[in-house]
Amino acid sequence: MTAAALPLEFEASVRAPRVLPLLERRLAWLRRRRAWTGTLDVAVIVAASTATVMVTTASGSTDSARVQLLIDSAVLAAVWIAALFALRRAAHRHGAGQRMELLPVLHSAVIALAALALIAGVTSWSAVRPHVLLTLPVAVTALVTARVLRQVWRAHGPHAVAFAPRALIVGDRVSIEHTIRSLRLDGRLGHNVVGTALGDDGVTELTVDHLTYPVLGVPGQAARIARELCVDTVIIAAGTDDPDFVRRLSWSLEGAATDLVLATRLTDVSRSRIAFERTDGLALTHVSLPRFDRSSMRAKRALDVVVALVALVPIAMITPVIALLIRTDTPGGVFFRQQRIGRDGREFGILKFRTMVATAEADRSALEGQNEGAGPLFKMKSDPRVTRVGSVLRRFSLDELPQFWNVLKGEMSVVGPRPPLPTEVSDYDGTVFRRLYVQPGITGLWQVSGRSDLTWEQSVRLDLHYVENWSLTTDLGIIARTAGVMVRPRGAY
Repeated sequence: MTAAALPLEFEASVRAPRVLPLLERRLAWLRRRRAWTGTLDVAVIVAASTATVMVTTASGSTDSARVQLLIDSAVLAAVWIAALFALRRAAHRHGAGQRMELLPVLHSAVIALAALALIAGVTSWSAVRPHVLLTLPVAVTALVTARVLRQVWRAHGPHAVAFAPRALIVGDRVSIEHTIRSLRLDGRLGHNVVGTALGDDGVTELTVDHLTYPVLGVPGQAARIARELCVDTVIIAAGTDDPDFVRRLSWSLEGAATDLVLATRLTDVSRSRIAFERTDGLALTHVSLPRFDRSSMRAKRALDVVVALVALVPIAMITPVIALLIRTDTPGGVFFRQQRIGRDGREFGILKFRTMVATAEADRSALEGQNEGAGPLFKMKSDPRVTRVGSVLRRFSLDELPQFWNVLKGEMSVVGPRPPLPTEVSDYDGTVFRRLYVQPGITGLWQVSGRSDLTWEQSVRLDLHYVENWSLTTDLGIIARTAGVMVRPRGAY
C-alpha cells in the first residue's frame, strides 16, 4: 500500500517531518558559513605550502630537491586539509566555544607534521625542514588568528544576537533559572534564550538577574513552542519521571529545531574527567574523581621550580627600582611579610612589595565598617592605607612578584587558589576547606576572572573548580592569561 492510499488520519504519521522554512534558511546560512570557513582554511594552507616552495627554490636547488619539496607540499596540504575538516566536524558535534574552534587547527597540524615525518623516514628525503620552519608556523598563526577574530566579531559585533542559537529552555523554575544564569556567565556558548516552558501553571514570565524571559507554556508544549518561534536548540533544564519524555520530545522536534540539549547539575568538572557510554535504556556518564597523588604533585612542583627560576632573574633586576620608589614614597620597609595558610593548613610567611603605610595592620580596625570585600575578605576600592606607589603596584600585580621566592621554597605554587589569612580560614565551612588541598598560588582562576570584583561564592567556586580539575595544561593556560590580565587589569585594588 502506498502512502497516497493510506487513510487521511495515518498519512501525516508516515511522512517524514518537513523542516520549517525559517529553520531551513538558518541551516542554509550555517552551511554557507562553514563552506566559507573551509574555503579560507584551504586557501591558507595551500598558500603557506606554495610560499614555502617558492622561498626555498628561489635560492637555487636541484631538480630532484624541487620534486621532493613539491611532493612534500602536496602531501602536507592534502593531509592537513583532510584532518582539519574531519576534526572540525567532530568538534562542532561535541563542543562549543573558542577552545573547540582552535583545537582542530592544532591537532590537524600535528597530524600533517606526522605525515611529513613518515615520508622522511621512509624515503630519507630532507625536504621536511622548510615546511616545519615556515609552512606550519605561518599557516597555524593565520588559521588561529582568523578564528579568534571571528569569535570576537560574532560575540561583540552588530549581529551578535542574530548569530547566537535561538534557545527554548524546558523544566521547573529553579532549574531554568540556574541554566539561564550559567549560560549568561559563560559567553562562549552564546545562546539567545527566546522563551521558557515552565511546569508552573499561571506564570507568564520569569525574571533572572533583572532580565525577564517569557513563559510560553508547559514542558509538554515544547514542540509546538519551538515550531512557533523557530528555535535552534531546546534545552531540558530538569529531569523527568517519564523515561520516554526525552525520546518523544526529540521526535516531535524533528524539522522544528536542530539540537536537543540535556542540561545537568554536573558542574565544575573538566571535560577530560567526563566520559559517556550508552547501554540499553541508559546513557551513562562517567566522572573520574579528583586525584592528589604524589606523581601529579611532583610534576606540578617541577613546573613551579622552572617558572620561578626563570621569573626571579628579571625580578632581581627591577627590584632595586621598585625598592627605591617605595622608600622614597613613604617611610617603612620595602617588603611586607604576612602569615598565610598553605596546603594542608600549614602556616607560612608570604612575601610582597609593601603597598600600604607601615601602620596598615594597626589602622585596619578603624576601617572595618567600610569593608567592601566578599565573605571573610577585607577589601576597599579606595583604601586610605594604600600608598601612591602601592596603588600602581597593585593595579598591575607587581606587588606579587616577590612571591616567586615563596614558590621556589615550596610554600606556594605559581598557579593555585589565593593564599588565605588565618582569620579567614577560621570562618571556612567544610566545603571551602577543599581550597587547602593544593598549594596556594601567585595566580589562579580567581585572579584572571575578575579578582575583587567577584562575589565570595564565585571566588570559592573558581578555586574549588581548580582544585578538582587542575592539570599542567591548565596551569600553563592560566599563566598565559595572567599576562593579559596584568596588561589590562580588572578588579585589582
